[in-house]
Amino acid sequence: MIKLKSLASENEKKNRKIFLETFKNCPIPENELLANLGLFVKRQELTKFLFFFELYKKILDVHGIIIEFGSRWGQNLITLTNLRSILEPYNYSRKILGFDTFEGFKNTSEKDGNHEVIKEGAFSTSNNYEKYIEKIINYHETESPLSHIDKHEIIKGDAGIEFPKYLDTHPETIIAMAYFDFDIYNPTKNCLELIKNHITKGTIIGFDELNDPNFPGATKALKEVLNIQNYSIRRFNFCGIQSYLIVE
Repeated sequence: MIKLKSLASENEKKNRKIFLETFKNCPIPENELLANLGLFVKRQELTKFLFFFELYKKILDVHGIIIEFGSRWGQNLITLTNLRSILEPYNYSRKILGFDTFEGFKNTSEKDGNHEVIKEGAFSTSNNYEKYIEKIINYHETESPLSHIDKHEIIKGDAGIEFPKYLDTHPETIIAMAYFDFDIYNPTKNCLELIKNHITKGTIIGFDELNDPNFPGATKALKEVLNIQNYSIRRFNFCGIQSYLIVE
């Protein structure tokens, strides 16, 4: 088991364990199972879907690609892929990139605080997981218009190294939305610096852990790269910690 930070009470953890067994023993026949997975989506996960839905609507008239910095299991990437298919099915230039080490935290800093989960290798994935999520995204593309055009890329490794390589080979890059879920200081600061010459008015920069006392590194990185007094850092009232700003 991979240890994670959780705000759940002991009773909630117990109930979730029971609910997991309920999921594993689902009696729905296989040919109907995928169509009924909403039975098992908790309120907390549903708010994340709604969060990205609201963010995506705000960039519909903003040209450029979408980047997630810190994709891990890839659920946000799938959400964004499906939102693209629903909201702008023929915008083949709206490429979606996902960066992750898939090996957990690397290059942690004293600026990241001292929470027990902040250590090298935390939030890792299964071996070769990037190949599995690639299969998942490829499937979802087949359910979408213009499925013959490659509109996504998963990039494994330290984004501070891999993202400059991407920009070298794609100097045309304009970023409509960048979402930061690295949790820690160094990669967040590196990639905030790297996106500065590729954003435009209307670009959304989203965060999973701003103003989070357990993960102070992301907020410190933002304050060092951008003058936050010049931005309104916004949230949606149904979300917990997720936030965003719009370049204006």
